[in-house]
Amino acid sequence: MYARLHHMQLAMPRGREDDARHFFADVLGMTEIPKPSVLAARGGAWFRSGGVELHLGVEDDFRPARKGHPGIQVEDLDDVVRRLAEAGQETTWDADFPGFRRIYAADPFGNRLEFLEPDEN
Repeated sequence: MYARLHHMQLAMPRGREDDARHFFADVLGMTEIPKPSVLAARGGAWFRSGGVELHLGVEDDFRPARKGHPGIQVEDLDDVVRRLAEAGQETTWDADFPGFRRIYAADPFGNRLEFLEPDEN
């Protein structure tokens, strides 16, 4: 019935697109993709890497998502941890998901992000 998750949308404060670009493109290595012109005027930014697409939309009464989050499966979790550490971003390891290694981090706006990879051990 369902084919796949097309994208995940996170909220961000108005006017912070450059912070989003730095974090999602420069730190995480995602590619910014153009928003359709009808949506571009609203602000925000969209990013893609592999089969993952994140849309950041402006919310005037912004509050970060601290519980709900995208769970992004990666090929090299240690590389993601390294990238985040080099950018001064904190990560929290969590061993409570059997079969996976995973961490939690936050984007520049405080939204919770989960990165995980299958545990080969």
